[in-house]
Amino acid sequence: MDFVHLHVHSEYSLLDGSARIRDMVSRAKELGMNSLALTDHGSMYGILQFYKACKDEGINPILGSEVYVTPGDMSDKNQRNRQYFHLVLLAENNIGYQNLMKIVSIGNVDGFYYRPRVDYEVLKKYSEGIIATSACLSGEVQEYLLRGDYDTAKEKALFYEGIYGKGNFFLELQDHGMEEQKIINERLLKLSEDTKIELIASNDSHYLKQEDYIAHDVLLCIQTAKTINDENRMKFPSSEFYLKSPEEMYELFPYAPQALENTQKIADRCHVDIEFHKTKLPHFFAPEGYENEDYLKELIEEGLIKRYGIITQEIQDRYEYEFNTILNMGYVDYFLIVWDFVRFAKEQGIPVGPGRGSAAGSIISYALEITGVDPLEYNLLFERFLNPERVSMPDIDIDFCYERREEVIDYVIEKYGSDKVAQIVTFGTMAAKGAIRDVGRALDVAYGKCDSIAKMVPNALNITLEKALETSKELKRAYDEDFEVKRIIDIALAVEGLPRHTSTHAAGVLITGSEVTDYVPLTRNDEIICTQFNMIELEELGLLKMDFLGLRTLTVIQDSLEA
Repeated sequence: MDFVHLHVHSEYSLLDGSARIRDMVSRAKELGMNSLALTDHGSMYGILQFYKACKDEGINPILGSEVYVTPGDMSDKNQRNRQYFHLVLLAENNIGYQNLMKIVSIGNVDGFYYRPRVDYEVLKKYSEGIIATSACLSGEVQEYLLRGDYDTAKEKALFYEGIYGKGNFFLELQDHGMEEQKIINERLLKLSEDTKIELIASNDSHYLKQEDYIAHDVLLCIQTAKTINDENRMKFPSSEFYLKSPEEMYELFPYAPQALENTQKIADRCHVDIEFHKTKLPHFFAPEGYENEDYLKELIEEGLIKRYGIITQEIQDRYEYEFNTILNMGYVDYFLIVWDFVRFAKEQGIPVGPGRGSAAGSIISYALEITGVDPLEYNLLFERFLNPERVSMPDIDIDFCYERREEVIDYVIEKYGSDKVAQIVTFGTMAAKGAIRDVGRALDVAYGKCDSIAKMVPNALNITLEKALETSKELKRAYDEDFEVKRIIDIALAVEGLPRHTSTHAAGVLITGSEVTDYVPLTRNDEIICTQFNMIELEELGLLKMDFLGLRTLTVIQDSLEA
């Protein structure tokens, strides 16, 4: 049976999706599907993880997002313009993937107002390589159909087709047992006939299997700070929002087999190739008249004389060996970039640490005053820092005064451009004790009881609930003897480890050669522009990630010297 899920939410629809990406992809393969889409709400946090998981399973990954579209100007942020509609966007090719990153970034960085919104102008500007569908009951076409305004719904459907082109916009049927959907589906069939816009069918999956709906319902309570007993809370209307088999989908839509077959046709069109482990360094602009290689060589040679006075054969040999390695591996610009911002910090009187980690094994780092330890004196190995046989980027961690670290980041932003610099996202996840407290609160269990259950979990680093049940006799006894405890822990096991919120990495800064959004989508965390991919994923993409560490010790030392 030809069917592919094109409207799917994972754990990265934060506190709204409970399907773990690896499990989701494995389930799709188990159900006999050759492709699968990921369309998390207004974000692309899970895209790389999803892409790799699909490739591992031999499944074609369809990269997408369910974006929020405001009918007004997205820069208008007031209650009058709070309205938004859902729209599913899928990348047909690499151009579409880049455009999707631009759209999602703009929504999060510039258009955020309750939700990461984009307007029609953004959709038009970045429409190439994108296939769009009308989404769920919150889609613009569906909302007008539900109001009984068929003419406006038709106008909007043709409008979206005008943005994406004939054959690139589809009307989306869904059926989760809701009366409104049955009404809408009849009207969508008529609209398709009148406009010749083709149909697809989807299941707007938010969890893996039907039995997962309880844990998902609790997740929604955690998101909205409500309890499961609150009658006015946000709640999905049925337990049908799971990753259904092709057979189940054909049973749901016996009247629209073409809509199901169209999902496979779309999947067959979607192919994105993401390049990993190919270095993508920004360019350092040397002074006029210099090639970067010659400029770096001059800086090193001046630094060696300053450091050692007399250049012995041992120093010369070590320098030439390191320089040739750096040159052959293509890291000339890397060293110039690091030298430049360290130089700036020192010239501004910002305390800088003597270097940490394997970078101290480089005589070139020492000559450039990036580090302050002589590798020859202490017999430190350069190969621990930079090795032609190691694929990963060299890693120089620089400590700055905690209070003035931002000045160095601001300098980098000013030098390379605000569109080429971003900080890096991290995810707060639901750990064992936190999951128990969150779930207990959502189930309306007394705080004291939730707290006492959480305290039964041993205070071991990164302990899981599964491990806690094995090692804590007290917890296992409570689990076996108290139904309420068992219910809390069973649901906590289902949500443990899911991302709960985003935050900003304490040190990581990304610098790119062209706009950051050519490589990664962006978000905004407390006014800080951050990547939506984590630090490890950025390194896998071959991007330049620097650690600007804010060290309180340097601040204390500086304050003491100035006292």
